[in-house]
Amino acid sequence: CAPWGSLLLQRRRLTRPILTPQAKKSKILSMNEELGSITIDIDGNIMSMGINRPAKMNGFTPEMMDELVAAYTQLDQDPNLWVGILYAHGDHFTAGLDLPRWASRMQGSERRDNDQERVDPTALGRGCSKPIISAVKGVTYTLGIELMLAGDIVIAADNCRFSQLEPLRGIHATGGATLRFVQRGGWGNAMYHLLTSDVFDSAEAYRIGLVQEIVPIGTEYDRALELANKICEGAPLAVQATKANSLAYVLDGHAAAVAKMGPMQSRLAKSNDAAEGVASFIEKRPATFTGS
Repeated sequence: CAPWGSLLLQRRRLTRPILTPQAKKSKILSMNEELGSITIDIDGNIMSMGINRPAKMNGFTPEMMDELVAAYTQLDQDPNLWVGILYAHGDHFTAGLDLPRWASRMQGSERRDNDQERVDPTALGRGCSKPIISAVKGVTYTLGIELMLAGDIVIAADNCRFSQLEPLRGIHATGGATLRFVQRGGWGNAMYHLLTSDVFDSAEAYRIGLVQEIVPIGTEYDRALELANKICEGAPLAVQATKANSLAYVLDGHAAAVAKMGPMQSRLAKSNDAAEGVASFIEKRPATFTGS
């Protein structure tokens, strides 16, 4: 596989607004359309990561996953990046793994949870500390569901088709679906869709809690960007601490999450952003946070 990020198309813009995926389409040059790529756009404190293999319904190759790992790791480690958006070029989010290209990796015993250097986009290993908003559309199968549920907020176009169809291929989901379907949708809803491998729409995904908003097709990225900017109005260290404490509750339980509240609040209270938050309140103005 190619080294992390070797095929990434990084384009930093200094002016707003970020172009919508449709407007970007004519400007995106894939270095290898057969292997696909992950594009990166950075606008202020927001990183947009685009799944880019539209001719193959954005079917994921190992090379694309390596690039997505590199992008998530960059988002996690760069203090100037506060929120990530995961979206797709073309008509579909992703049809899932391009299975023939994954055969050798799937037969191996690679463990993601031991790697503390790289961020795992499925969050089964090291997760990203920054909030991630997923903007999904069209076919969103298998890995597509797992990627969106590994993030924090999902905006779905009204034409989405979801399916976790691994049992029809003789395998089971190993990117987090068996965990997060249950967390988000409850046992009955999870088993209903995981065991039948059915195809369901945006309305059903919203009903069981897999997505947070349904928007008209073509506006899902714009809405995700609106929310990302809204999140960026908060102090980034406080936003990250909020995500971390909520995740501690999910993974470790009530007592563990409560135990972490005091020490974290003490650290936040000593930050420059906390002082700015108090000053902005007194002066009745919007705060200007720096992440320090």
